Amino acid sequence: MNTRTVLGATLALFAAAFAAGCAMRGGDGLARIEHVVVIYAENRSFDHLYGFFPGAEGIAQATAQQKTQLDHDGRALPHLPPVYDGNKANPRFPQNLPNAPFQIDAPPVNGRMDEVLPSPIHAYYQNREQINGGSNNLFVAMSNVGAWAMGYFDGSKMKLWNWAKEYTLADHFFMGAFGGSYLNHQWLICACTPMDRAAPATAKAQLDGEGRLKKRPESPLSVLQGPVQLYDGRVAPDGYVVNTSQPPYQPSGIPPAPGGGIDLANPASHPMPPVTLKTIGDTLSAKGVSWAWYAGGWNVALADGRQDPTIKRSVIYSRDKGSPIFQPHHQPFNYYARFAPGTADRARHLKDYEDLLADIDKGTLPQVVFYKPAGRVNEHPSYTDVASGDEHIHQLLTRLRASPQWSKMAVIVTYDENGGFWDHVPPPAGAGWGDRWGPGTRVPTLIVSPFARRGYVDKTPYDTTSILKFITRRFGLEPLPGMRAKAGDLTNAFEF
Repeated sequence: MNTRTVLGATLALFAAAFAAGCAMRGGDGLARIEHVVVIYAENRSFDHLYGFFPGAEGIAQATAQQKTQLDHDGRALPHLPPVYDGNKANPRFPQNLPNAPFQIDAPPVNGRMDEVLPSPIHAYYQNREQINGGSNNLFVAMSNVGAWAMGYFDGSKMKLWNWAKEYTLADHFFMGAFGGSYLNHQWLICACTPMDRAAPATAKAQLDGEGRLKKRPESPLSVLQGPVQLYDGRVAPDGYVVNTSQPPYQPSGIPPAPGGGIDLANPASHPMPPVTLKTIGDTLSAKGVSWAWYAGGWNVALADGRQDPTIKRSVIYSRDKGSPIFQPHHQPFNYYARFAPGTADRARHLKDYEDLLADIDKGTLPQVVFYKPAGRVNEHPSYTDVASGDEHIHQLLTRLRASPQWSKMAVIVTYDENGGFWDHVPPPAGAGWGDRWGPGTRVPTLIVSPFARRGYVDKTPYDTTSILKFITRRFGLEPLPGMRAKAGDLTNAFEF
């Protein structure tokens, strides 16, 4: 055998081995994952929690243009505005902070991870403007809390930080849709934006000729004088529902009617109409793949939604001590006709957190699990804190790792959206990526699994639809049309 033949054979063997390795990492090896668990926390950007994670693209890599925030006239702010509480400066926080990101849990701010702190607005049109074509320099100008949008924590204090160090942290994972929780929960299950064609005019946002929210006459000319005032709404002018709208079924933020359900006779009641778009639940069921959506506080919220409206309702939606702080707009399947009260699919697939714990311990989890923590432990600012949610998810991961099903499991921990907090990395744009709906700002995502790469920072571009792509690929499902063509499918985070 001559040298050329030997070299050719060697190269052929190398190519075959490389191809086999790739197939094992992202293809055939996926069959070894029998259970996918998605934990969906709330309202934190990547830089806000993981801005100094070793090996990740963080705050140190941000350019001066991305850090320096602009005023409404396009000029750089001489310093950050106050932290606003309503239209007034909050005296709890220092004034005239430098125009740059700042650490919350350090002087001069001296905030803590275990305290309830302000919540920046996180809405569809505001998020689009804050990103400002990828410059990310209008987060302060288009916020309701002034300087607070630029705050971040020392994430190394979190328990999840250690899980990220042990397994895989994705540092280019973006929220699927611009804006807030309602819309990003829809994108988690359907990669779609539902419509409400009958929405009243008062519910619709008012836009200028460039598609931006119109400012109210009383809106300050500078954010240094107060937060921006806008003609916003939950519905786009053409009927797409982009901001929080209540579900058409109980439990809902709309009080129950006599006998339960939604009080449609009340003029103030205008829930989303029942949605009939295709979801990941539809494609999983069509393939015979078992699945469930587990939610903290679901059972008590169901009971509350069946109460006579003349009876004092429970505190499950309040911030009182002991309340789960249940959020109806965090329950996306409750908007869909297929999961209406009384249907078999509702009983089969929509469950409580206590059911999740029992299934973990017994080793009876379905093949695909979505888990939504109750508000008390979901990390949402203004009604809970980072530390409570961090501890909750840490305990849940510890319990999953002790489960009889752990050896064949993949857990994805991510956040629905950025919560209005600044992040410096521009969302992907262009064909196969950007569209009217997103992707929006970068959020933290951990992949925890016996098959996850260890101590790895995955720089593959992902968004919320990547979770759907991963589940679709693993179980051979019909693809949902809204999944973005160029978004990764998470398989680079695994090594079989």
